[in-house]
Order: sequence, then C-alpha cells, then structure tokens
Amino acid sequence: MTTALLFDLDRTLVDVQSFTDYATARIDAEALVGHVRALDAVPDTDWSSDTQAAMALLVAYADDPRWPTLSDTIAQHERTAVARSTAMPTLHEAWELSAGLRRAVVTLVPEHVARAALEAHGIDASPESLVVVGRRAGERPKPAPDGLLAACRALDADPASTVMLGDSSWDHDAARAAGMRFIGVPFHEGALPDDALTERDLLSAVRRALAPAF
Repeated sequence: MTTALLFDLDRTLVDVQSFTDYATARIDAEALVGHVRALDAVPDTDWSSDTQAAMALLVAYADDPRWPTLSDTIAQHERTAVARSTAMPTLHEAWELSAGLRRAVVTLVPEHVARAALEAHGIDASPESLVVVGRRAGERPKPAPDGLLAACRALDADPASTVMLGDSSWDHDAARAAGMRFIGVPFHEGALPDDALTERDLLSAVRRALAPAF
C-alpha cells in the first residue's frame, strides 16, 4: 500500500527545462571550475546534451567547495525560465487526487526554483504546505538516492511504501537506490529503461500509485 508520493519537478509537474538556456549555463559553470574533471558516469536520458552536461557537472563536483557557486550559476538560468514554464498535462487533477497522501517534490533544481515554478502554476508550494527537496550542498543529487531519502525522513515515510513519480532515468535510478517503487511519466518515448513501469500522464500515474493492489 502506498503511503507517500514523491514527485520529480521538471517535466513531471512543470516543464522548466525546455525554457532554460542550459547551453549558456553549461559554459558559465565550466568557466568556474576551469579544467573540467572527468565526469562521473550518469544515466543516459532524453535531455539535451547541454542539460545532461550541466547536471553531470553538479554530480561530479558534489564534494567540491565550489559546488554552491556552481549550482547558483546554473540556477540563475533556471530561475529565469520559470516565467515561461508550462504545467504538465493533468497536473492539477493529479495534485488534487494525491492531496490525501504525504507527498514531497524531489528535484535537481534548487528548492527556491521549484517552489517558484509550482506557485507560477497555481500549486501551493509554501514551506508550510509542501516538502520540497531541491539540490543542495552536502547532498548528492539524483541519480543518488540522498534527496529521496531526505524527503522520506521529512515526511516520516517508509521508503518501502513510498512511490517516486518522474520522467527520467535519473529519477528511476534514484528510486531504485532508495528502495522505493517508481512510476514513470516519460516526456519522450524511450526516456526510461525498458523495464520501467510507465503511464501516459501524471494523473494516470497517481491513480496507479494509489490503487490498492499496487
């Protein structure tokens, strides 16, 4: 039985990525670190090469003292994109249906960007109403499970009875590492591993997560 839901933000609840200039963000971030160290292996997904490279930098430099500045540099571009972002199909219906469960948003963008993006589309994302775990210093970003496990602690939820909903293989891998179930809502066909459980839209994914037999 599902007792808690974790949602990815970008392209699961709200599409910020399509309007973020990750090409410039990547250039700005790489300029900060100079010679770019070998990037950690990260899951392949349907993001643009610049988006994936920017996120891979954040993974590779997670233990570097320059990480907060690196994150803030990329976040400037993400925050600018919020005004142009779009709600994903069935967002409000899915949000209403899941209102009775403990839920949190776990995202690769910073918390302030995630809350602004949700508020821009009519979702109450105040700290009193919603747990949001964004990328932050001292916590490995997805595909590591750190953020998902932090959300479970904040919700007092057992990972084994928690379901993660997301659009990418990074979400899928983080959920597996955290010991929780995963339902994908892919933005593009082929964005998730072949063995991932997927639904056509967010509302269908929430319905499946809430089904007694799931």
